[in-house]
Amino acid sequence: MDRYRKVIEESNVPVDKDFIKKALEKISEKIPELRTTDVYTRIFNCIDLTTLNTTDSQNSVTGFIQRVNDFDNEYPQYPNVAAVCVFSNFAGVVKTSLEVTGVKTAVVAGGFPSGQTFTEVKVADVALAVSEGADEVDVVMNLGMLRDKNYEELCDELIEVKHAAKDAHMKVIIESGALKDAEQIRDASILAMYSDADFIKTSTGKVYEGASPEAAYVMCQCIKEYYEKTGRKVGFKAAGGVRSAEDALIYYAIVKEVLGDEWLNNSLFRIGASSLANAILAKMLDEAEVKYF
Repeated sequence: MDRYRKVIEESNVPVDKDFIKKALEKISEKIPELRTTDVYTRIFNCIDLTTLNTTDSQNSVTGFIQRVNDFDNEYPQYPNVAAVCVFSNFAGVVKTSLEVTGVKTAVVAGGFPSGQTFTEVKVADVALAVSEGADEVDVVMNLGMLRDKNYEELCDELIEVKHAAKDAHMKVIIESGALKDAEQIRDASILAMYSDADFIKTSTGKVYEGASPEAAYVMCQCIKEYYEKTGRKVGFKAAGGVRSAEDALIYYAIVKEVLGDEWLNNSLFRIGASSLANAILAKMLDEAEVKYF
């Protein structure tokens, strides 16, 4: 038995549907008390503001970044978003356009959104993005290898990608909507963390169903178990279909309940979104609607 199969078989993370459903029902009962300006402000500061469109260009990305730059002047009472996430070829555009401190340059790389390309291509893409200024790289796990239980090759590839990323954080996307089954979500999460992932992320938001509370619960339980075994903290990122303030509160509540308050900051918790920032900002300002980003 290889070491990856061993850690999976030794995992005690719950995968029973009824257990997960009941756990989420209990967590949802605590959401009303989280509807505060302070919580919304924390969530805003954990957003990876994202533009991943086929029509993205240097001009459109530059304009997108300018809104982030202007935010500090227009709303100085609030912290900015955690990061701006773009395609890997725009890393340099973001890095040179960002004028505010504390906002990271994040990219999707390595054959996004399928993760189906040569390992050498993934490594080169990540290395180039980092050389252009990327602080964080979001890469998709090879789900074909996962389904074939080819764990050694899968993990070797992720470790090689992480090596190419150097000091940049690697967020591994497990595409939970393609897996669906809680057991597979658990296995993918464990393998990603044992492959040096700094974050595990639910989805690309491009092909399959995006983030779900069920997937988030299992992934956070995996992070908790991994931390208890190794002492290393891995972050959690929800992405895909997180659009409303209520959607965001669900994931905030799951992280709070499973992992605790020490995970409720942008070094360990992220939400990848485009329209969510406006919804959360409206709550912060106590307005019906805001169209800023």
